[in-house]
Amino acid sequence: MTSVCDLTATELARAIARGELSSRDAVEAHLARIADLDTRLAAFVTVDAEGARRAAEICDAAPAPIGPLHGVPIGIKDLTDTGGLTTTYGSALFRHHVPAEDDLVVARLRRAGAIILGKTNTPEFGFGAVCTNRLRGPTRNPFDPALTSGGSSGGSAVAVAAGMVPLAHGTDFGGSVRTPASFCGVASIRPTPGRIPSPRRPLGWDMLASHGFLARGVDDLALALSVCAGSDAHDPLSARVVSDDRAIAGRPRIAVTPDFGVAPVAREVRARFAAACEALARVANVVPSSPDCGGAIETFRTLRAAHIANSYGDLLKTRRAELTPTVIWNIEAGAKLSAEDYLTAERRRTAIYRSFRELFTRADFLVAPAASVLPWPNEISDVTAIDGAALETPIDYLAVTFIVSLVGFPVLTLPAPRDVNELPFGIQIIAPPGGESRLFAFGRAIENELGFSHRRPPL
Repeated sequence: MTSVCDLTATELARAIARGELSSRDAVEAHLARIADLDTRLAAFVTVDAEGARRAAEICDAAPAPIGPLHGVPIGIKDLTDTGGLTTTYGSALFRHHVPAEDDLVVARLRRAGAIILGKTNTPEFGFGAVCTNRLRGPTRNPFDPALTSGGSSGGSAVAVAAGMVPLAHGTDFGGSVRTPASFCGVASIRPTPGRIPSPRRPLGWDMLASHGFLARGVDDLALALSVCAGSDAHDPLSARVVSDDRAIAGRPRIAVTPDFGVAPVAREVRARFAAACEALARVANVVPSSPDCGGAIETFRTLRAAHIANSYGDLLKTRRAELTPTVIWNIEAGAKLSAEDYLTAERRRTAIYRSFRELFTRADFLVAPAASVLPWPNEISDVTAIDGAALETPIDYLAVTFIVSLVGFPVLTLPAPRDVNELPFGIQIIAPPGGESRLFAFGRAIENELGFSHRRPPL
């Protein structure tokens, strides 16, 4: 028989709404899975068993479903505030921090009936290639616990892949839902910035960071996004998101690139990506092509460093000894920048955006690898070289994902078909801003027809 923990969020919500399963049964099954596996995998920083049981009782007592996620257990990345539930941001500095209010994305999930089982692990403040911190970790890859789950939504990716929850929240600045999704064989969505509002974001017009979700299938991602999307007056980006729901006539036109012309990508990943493109050619017109991304790596380095220094510079002055070396490196890199450096990066970013826009006059989707490397051992904290070639900085291995963050286009990540003995590997499917519906439609097609879908880890 199929375990409750093997059901997708969509299937689980349907079963609960029909009375075939209670919310309490769903919660207990997933709490048992966490108790069984999380000592080995370290996906959660905090598990709120009693809070989840109370929420399940409310769901079961309701005369009708509270919302589309009624009774569905979920995980929330520990970078995002949960009212009344410890939120550490992956930092020992905040080990006892309990926010008074939910972040808007959390509030919308609760209103849709979702039940929060706990907070998923993340590197300190989300900065780190391995999902570990001084409180918890490393979060271990369920396909090989010796290997990394990826940063920084590794806890969410592992929780979903291992069946601890069917759906988990994540955040993505330079690839933080996409890389863990690739490493752990799950699906993810990084929507158009502003699609899920962030009304507390200090830099309201910035679009580098985005909320997102990880799940075992496209339907669950679409469901999660549907209950969290919608403008908010305090997020200026959210008012500018316009949906582009036009259906694609005939075979989709897909531009494919292994590296955007500039990203360092391992030979093994290039081979896996080429095989994925061959599969896609069965249902689409596939043409090698890429936007002009010259200078993109230097541009992202500058903008990322400036943001980190602005957000966490004061902590470096007052609490340096308590910060991880990765966070210290990131803050110090930003402290050296000038206004001219920042504006030059913004100018180049604009040119890259316009090149992406031009490419989409000739293509419906742009497809690229979701990670430049395959998972590596947890004991190695950073990727410093690819195929023997040294990287200039520890973040350069993320170029294949952070280039998309620069321009703010929505991205669906799906696991590529693979042999049973191969590690998971994912592809990014990119659409123009507002194109989430078309991404989901195409994702469902290749998920069902070509096997771009999750396979259970050997736990």
